[in-house]
Amino acid sequence: MIHRAPFGSMERFIAILLEHTGGNFPLWLMPIQVSILTLSEKYEKYGEKVLNLLENHEIRALVDNRSETIGKKIREAEMNKTPYMIIIGENEEQENMISVRQHGGEDLGTISVEVFSEIVKTEINKTLKQF
Repeated sequence: MIHRAPFGSMERFIAILLEHTGGNFPLWLMPIQVSILTLSEKYEKYGEKVLNLLENHEIRALVDNRSETIGKKIREAEMNKTPYMIIIGENEEQENMISVRQHGGEDLGTISVEVFSEIVKTEINKTLKQF
């Protein structure tokens, strides 16, 4: 039979972690590191392509292809404390680039998926100590 004390300890640890970080976990700990927000249904295919490229670089992402306004999608991603948001529209699809926005409102501009994956990997490596 499993003793209940480890579960209590784990719950206390998670509560302390949440209180300390305010829900803003480090990038490596976030379940969803990137939200891919499409402007309309026309760009869903390119959004899926970007999702596959990010998954190839071992970045956890999610495509938000609901029929909501982009402002509402950005607001919900901010409330969920998603570290990065990728906004995809006509210009991004034509140029084969992505428009990146960081949690807190900082705009990183239009960059390629490879450059973005290097930014994410650099941030993760900066916060994790090597053995």
